[in-house]
Amino acid sequence: MVAMSATASLFPVSSPKPHSGAKTKSDKVGGESGSVDVRGIKSKSVSSGGMQVKVNAQAPTEVNGSRARVMNGYKTDDYPTSHAPRTFINQLPDWSMLLAAITTIFLAAEKQWMMLEWKTKRPDMIVDMDPFGLGRIVQDGLVFRQNFSIRSYEIGADRTASIETLMNHFQETALNHVKSAGLLGDGFGSTPEMCKRNLFWVVTKMQVIVDRYPTWGDVIQVDTWVAPNGKNGMRRDWLLRDCKTGEILTRASSNWVMMNKETRRLSKIPDEVRGEIEHYFVDAPPVVEDDSRKLPKLDESTADYVRDGLTPRWSDLDVNQHVNNVKYIGWILESAPQVVEKYELGSITLEYRRECRKDSVLKSLTSVLGGDDNGGIGDSGHVDCQHVLLFAGGKDGTPGAEIVKGRTQWRPKHEKQITDGNV
Repeated sequence: MVAMSATASLFPVSSPKPHSGAKTKSDKVGGESGSVDVRGIKSKSVSSGGMQVKVNAQAPTEVNGSRARVMNGYKTDDYPTSHAPRTFINQLPDWSMLLAAITTIFLAAEKQWMMLEWKTKRPDMIVDMDPFGLGRIVQDGLVFRQNFSIRSYEIGADRTASIETLMNHFQETALNHVKSAGLLGDGFGSTPEMCKRNLFWVVTKMQVIVDRYPTWGDVIQVDTWVAPNGKNGMRRDWLLRDCKTGEILTRASSNWVMMNKETRRLSKIPDEVRGEIEHYFVDAPPVVEDDSRKLPKLDESTADYVRDGLTPRWSDLDVNQHVNNVKYIGWILESAPQVVEKYELGSITLEYRRECRKDSVLKSLTSVLGGDDNGGIGDSGHVDCQHVLLFAGGKDGTPGAEIVKGRTQWRPKHEKQITDGNV
């Protein structure tokens, strides 16, 4: 009897759904009788041998499509989750996601418009349609033009770009010119025919006139082109401008010849190489008038300043396995600290005599032209200096042999005077 009562309490008797409209009726089976009250709780009376046990059980009900029942005062679901009925509204897309996508598109369009409006106020950012500074061919395919932004690591203590920075930009545009023309072989600026013959270009003379140095953040525009120079030489010129104003800041002209990579001797220009490059020659005078004045001999007895013990670092070499021509400028200026600290370089002429390799030991000599007998700087506003780099030792050169000779002209710092005429 007790077992039957427990069974009845654990397995409730189902009843019609409240909204089904079915009538409630009493059934008597085996002496059992029961009734259902208004709460859906069914009372059973179980009689056995004159003893009645009354138990209560709750009939399952449906809530939002799920069956639920109340047992011992707690409401439980027959199914763990309940789902809303499928209607037209809840089958539509998530409007919040669509709204977020539309907002993102409008914000991106607004940002692009603001950038375009800002760039119109900064013409240097879109000048000549070279926003990435890759360079391009202009003027009937004869001139290469490239833009550069002066970086923080390219300026010196005076907050302006150094002469080495400008020279590096000149070299970069020269190589990119050859590349853009489709003439770049495996060498450092060498054409395919030059590579076949193990030839490469070396500079013999460089003349640079700086009217004004750019500062950090300035965008400069560099134009370069080539022209013939004698029977076995080539001339390359550069013009460096301020992108904002178009003002010419620097002019440079250089002479180049060919050297054999194996013998390290100068070479004539082969006809095959001449056929590759002569189509790009410009018939124009040099931007810097050639200074044909001979530089007097300079040695330790006539020098005012001497700096010895200079040795090339591995990073000073280029792909031709010799010191890059720009590196010589720093060594030349090392021997004249008093001039560098008080004056600004206005022009420089360099004549390259020999190449320098990694095992060389160098000596830098400087003489102040027009100074006093003790090598001091006169009272004039400008200072002229003479320089020479010599081999001091090492297996790559005879001690005392000249590597580079040069002349520099200096002006007081922050003076905006234009340097013209011969260097």
